[in-house]
Amino acid sequence: MIDALVIGAGQSGLTAARALTDHHLAPVVLEAGPDTAGSWPHYYDSLTLFSPAQHATMPGLDFPADPHHYPHRDEVVDYLRRYAETLDADIRTDTTVTTVEAHPDEGFVVHTGDGGQFHTAGIVAATGSFGNPYLPELPGQDRFGGNLLHVADYRRPQDHTGRRVVVVGAGNSAVQVAYELADHATVTLATRHPINFLPQHRDGHDIHHWLVSTGFDRLPLEWLVRYVGGTLVMDTGDYRQALTAGRIDRRPMFTGFDTGAIVWPDGTREPADTVVFATGYRPDLGYLTELGALADGFPRHSAGVSTTHPGLVYVGLEFQRSFSSNTLRGVHRDAELVINALAAHINQAPAKIGL
Repeated sequence: MIDALVIGAGQSGLTAARALTDHHLAPVVLEAGPDTAGSWPHYYDSLTLFSPAQHATMPGLDFPADPHHYPHRDEVVDYLRRYAETLDADIRTDTTVTTVEAHPDEGFVVHTGDGGQFHTAGIVAATGSFGNPYLPELPGQDRFGGNLLHVADYRRPQDHTGRRVVVVGAGNSAVQVAYELADHATVTLATRHPINFLPQHRDGHDIHHWLVSTGFDRLPLEWLVRYVGGTLVMDTGDYRQALTAGRIDRRPMFTGFDTGAIVWPDGTREPADTVVFATGYRPDLGYLTELGALADGFPRHSAGVSTTHPGLVYVGLEFQRSFSSNTLRGVHRDAELVINALAAHINQAPAKIGL
């Protein structure tokens, strides 16, 4: 039996592995992909962090860039690969976890796609949500005939040159994608609510300076809803200006589809080539279904600690504990807290290896 098994080797799994070794536990990390960068290599080509490098650092390794530089996707990929190399952990890539079951005596048995099995005292579910994009179903969707994409499958604006594209969503990804598409296609941003812009800079500092210094970064979700009221879009002014100037057309969310067209709330039918849904993700935790740890696909937990199975914890859930829970700058705080709980559980177990 191994001490603890971490499922996922992205930013969440890597910070969890570090926290486990800080407790003198020997983790095995299983990653379905080919390397230790999680979902980052699969994001769209132009993705740039909204936080500067000084706020994109995980414990033990500074981000190798000017503190005020906004890292590109590929820089984050390289950083995570370097970070994995600093860990004293057994990391195995190209290893997909298929199911987890409770062991009759103690702990868990983890099954992998290649027929492997691991007996472990504890599990850290750190697979994030990129592998489970949420695509809503709207009336007439099966008749549309155009191209329906989730932003998880979007790569570059040049692929849509000369097309009529509707982007659904009011968050950072939706606005960023609509903005870059506007140079190549005719774009409408369809949202259920007005876009809530947050200035990227205030009083000479990036907004993340204020999020960290005021403690907002650590506020629980209920505070975010109470004082902000919804999704925030970081903006240097370019996005708001593009909407004001009509470069991006924003309209209330359409009500459904027709053959080759979308149907706006006033009943107008308008041809469209592609609809890009930037409608978020759901936790990618299907391997815990048979264990009984989920409810409608969502984990049953309290601040990342399973309420159904002692020895099971989560890292990297959106708003798991705070505004920054699933970000490079904040995920380590959640990891450290849940690993404290997991280590206490493992140390009380009657049989343990590697302590």
